[in-house]
Amino acid sequence: MDPSTMSSPEFQQFLEQEKQKAMMNELVGKLSDVCWDKCITGAPGSKFSSSETACLVNCAQRFMDMSAQIMRRVQSMG
Repeated sequence: MDPSTMSSPEFQQFLEQEKQKAMMNELVGKLSDVCWDKCITGAPGSKFSSSETACLVNCAQRFMDMSAQIMRRVQSMG
């Protein structure tokens, strides 16, 4: 790849978007692992129980709130 292409604003924007996508994918993966382990205690059936559903929703909301708080803190440091 041409060095001038790599330093172009469009390429830098593309890299930033890809980095954000990768971070979101990682976040969703962690969220799934953490909340599944916390909320699904037995063998999963064809659908979640009401308590499992409530637990998953609460876990996901807390996880996303905490992640947003961490992101704001990191951005304010930079």
